[in-house]
Amino acid sequence: MTSGPEDKSDGAARSLPSTKPRRRGRKILGYGVTLAVMAGITWAIVTQSGRFGGTGGEGAPPGPPGMMRGGGGGGRLGRDVPVPVLAAPARTADVPVYFDGVGTTRALNIVTVRSQVDGKLLRLNFKEGEEVEKGFVLADIDPTIYQAQYDQAVAKKAQDEAQLANARLDLERYIRLAQTNAATKQQSDTQRATVAQLEAQVKSDQGAIDNTQAYLDYTKVVAPISGRTGIRLVDVGNLVKATDTTGIVVITQVKPISVIFTLPQQQLSAVNKAFTAEPLPALALGTDNRSILDRGVLQVIDNQVDSTTGTVRMRAQFPNADLQLWPGQFVNVKLLVDTLKNVVTVPTAAVQRGPNGTFAYVIGADDTVAVRPVTVTQQDDATAVVATGLEAGERVVTTGFAQLADGKRVIVSSGDSSAPPAGGPPAGRRRQPGTPQAGAPAATGTPPSGAPASASPPSPGTAVAPGTAPRETEGRRRTEGAGSGSAVR
Repeated sequence: MTSGPEDKSDGAARSLPSTKPRRRGRKILGYGVTLAVMAGITWAIVTQSGRFGGTGGEGAPPGPPGMMRGGGGGGRLGRDVPVPVLAAPARTADVPVYFDGVGTTRALNIVTVRSQVDGKLLRLNFKEGEEVEKGFVLADIDPTIYQAQYDQAVAKKAQDEAQLANARLDLERYIRLAQTNAATKQQSDTQRATVAQLEAQVKSDQGAIDNTQAYLDYTKVVAPISGRTGIRLVDVGNLVKATDTTGIVVITQVKPISVIFTLPQQQLSAVNKAFTAEPLPALALGTDNRSILDRGVLQVIDNQVDSTTGTVRMRAQFPNADLQLWPGQFVNVKLLVDTLKNVVTVPTAAVQRGPNGTFAYVIGADDTVAVRPVTVTQQDDATAVVATGLEAGERVVTTGFAQLADGKRVIVSSGDSSAPPAGGPPAGRRRQPGTPQAGAPAATGTPPSGAPASASPPSPGTAVAPGTAPRETEGRRRTEGAGSGSAVR
């Protein structure tokens, strides 16, 4: 009876070793399947990356999937796909040389009109902010007192003139009587002195008349210069005095107007040399440093350099016909000191900088680019003057540098290749990455000029050849639509 349980336990004990190998085999099989799936995914990623990206060159690591590289032969779309770029030819032109400065606009003359006599202000004859000519009557002051003083001076002169006339008649009588010994010589001499005294008195009266006339004229306040009136400083009906410092109104001459600006002392010798030869033109620019407010001429160079700042002050005069310049306004000034004749110019965007200095991508006759070192003598926001490295007529790349390399084939947009150097994209308005270029050819099934047929991806809607994976077509379409110089999204 005791053998039954013992047999069951022995049977269970004998069955356990046979179950463990099965479970272990299932786990190993699951691990193997997982590893196989991961290996397949890795192989697909590597194959896709090599097919579309290629390599950036011999020994360079492959790029991310779908990104076109400039060189390498690992992928079908690597070396033979031309890079879309914008280009412009190097031209020969006369380039002006400007010195830039910052200045303050100042009026040539500023006058605070004050009363020269005391009295009540009767009226103002001007409108605030209007242009007035020299001699215009700005205000009238009560002239009653000064008119009375003038009349008294005139009457006093008339009285003295009457006495003078009578004294002259008496002198003539004494002279005739002295000739007949009817009167003494002393009497005639005394009468002659009386006449001279009265003549001096008449002259004094005339001086008094002129003085009172001046005060009477001062009751009419006139404009001493031609200019623009400001806001009136006193109202009608107020009592004004000659000792008032406030004044009636301020007149500012704004036509013409001057600009005081500074230049570094390093540029002083060039300015002096050019200024002694001829008057130097000056441009007054707006806050954007592009729009020209007015054109003028340099008038004065200060006689000393400011030792604290190392700058020298200069004054240019502008006609200001359109009133674009206003006293106290800050403006940018460009002073023309020289003009470079028949120099080679390119757009500033074409000049690149690297570890070895400045260079440019020059497009050859076979639509391949070559890195060319250049020497730039002068440049601004639009144009660069090239002293060495380029000849007139050679085409240089202005946009699309990210995918370029020495010997890389390019496709040039015909719409911008003939644009002048200064006609490039203005600062702050360059094409954003990913934006299609103006005039760039569409991605069609026809290969571009000079490019192999295999380098042109099929356009949307084109039937895919048998054996071509749809994923490959879609990836190539996304890569082509990224545009020149754009990063992969």
